[in-house]
Amino acid sequence: MKILRLIYLIPLLALGCSASKQFSQQPPAPLEKSLLWEISGKGLEKPSYLFGTMHIICEDDAVLSDSLKEAIQNTERVYFEVDMDNLMEMLLMMTKIKMKNDTTLADLLNKEDYEKVKNYVENHNGLIPFSEFEKYKPLLASSLLMEAGLDCGSTVAMEQLIMQEAKSKRKRIEGLETMNYQVSIFDSIPYRLQAGQLLKYIQSQDERSDAGKEFNEMMDAYRTQDIEKLGTFITKSDYGLMQYEDMLLYHRNRNWVAKLKTIMHDRPVTIAVGAGHLPGEKGVINLLRKEGYSVRAVNNKLTSKRVI
Repeated sequence: MKILRLIYLIPLLALGCSASKQFSQQPPAPLEKSLLWEISGKGLEKPSYLFGTMHIICEDDAVLSDSLKEAIQNTERVYFEVDMDNLMEMLLMMTKIKMKNDTTLADLLNKEDYEKVKNYVENHNGLIPFSEFEKYKPLLASSLLMEAGLDCGSTVAMEQLIMQEAKSKRKRIEGLETMNYQVSIFDSIPYRLQAGQLLKYIQSQDERSDAGKEFNEMMDAYRTQDIEKLGTFITKSDYGLMQYEDMLLYHRNRNWVAKLKTIMHDRPVTIAVGAGHLPGEKGVINLLRKEGYSVRAVNNKLTSKRVI
């Protein structure tokens, strides 16, 4: 199940652009601290809701607020980045998680770097043997390592909990883009560049005595629902993928908003996408506002084992 849910993720490390570089002229006003936003106006008969997820999160932090549950109850469908309820599509994508033409990391890295990656993976990744791991598209491999490195007993995707809540209320699940499209993004970025990104991630972990500190800070930003800080943190690290920032983030944001303009006028929906897509000039919230919608923060009080 871990592999299935990671297939559709554009890894957080792949969002290698600077949030400060998003702002071409005058940046939008800072956003309030909330993961849940109400979308209304521009002729909508009923409001829709936008929620920022974290694809990989410690189970203790994975909590749905009463406000989010109410939003799901009051809307007709729930939209994720992809249709997580389409098991056949997800199973078919299992055939596309590996690099094309039988490529492996050995083909992309020199011997010294290859051994460094191999040693790290064998010591830090208990999901799959390295003989299989090295065949995976390196950005996906990075996500697997990131999850394995989380300092918690077990992990979960927020999407899983939201989908369970939606299905308990008999709400239909939909996707803003297909699994095939998401996987195609991995193939649009040169494998050698991806392998370099994977190596740099591993080096960053080996060279710091406080390995994992930055990711923990990002998790803290998510727990406190500070999406401005979260967006900056997610997009501040550059692993050589700057030229692909539009493909990874902004082109997808624009596509989603274009589709939502039709979807929300047909029926009220709850939209749950990665929180890193929400803030910024080219983020989903600002794009919706530019289209004339009112997008306001909703009190999203959380109750969990941790202090929020």
